[in-house]
Amino acid sequence: MRAHIVFLVGILALASGRPLVAHHSFAAEFDVNQPFTFNGTVTKVEWTNPHAFVYIDVVDQQTKATTNWAIELGSPNVLVRNGWTRTTVKIGDVVVVQGSQARNGTPLGNARSIALASTGQQLFAGSSQGNVR
Repeated sequence: MRAHIVFLVGILALASGRPLVAHHSFAAEFDVNQPFTFNGTVTKVEWTNPHAFVYIDVVDQQTKATTNWAIELGSPNVLVRNGWTRTTVKIGDVVVVQGSQARNGTPLGNARSIALASTGQQLFAGSSQGNVR
């Protein structure tokens, strides 16, 4: 009887385990030595785990070409703890984003902060590069 209980507890423990999700390190994907400050218009917001994303159209002042940048934020849980809600940043908002560029040269960045141009409100973006505000 005791062996059955131990077996059952073991099965329940295994069944209740959370699936592992692969996660990248900041240094593997982003370069802190390639900082950016972008002004752009929000085109999409993804409030998802393990990272939220904001997509912004950034116009190059020299060429006038528009590039849509994917800006990685912290997890929704971290963002909420830093004062965000799902509607803090909306499609059409003009924002100023500070962060670090992707190592591979793609239009991908990891944000330290995002400021709303309309109000000047600046929020920490839950960056995985540390609590830089």
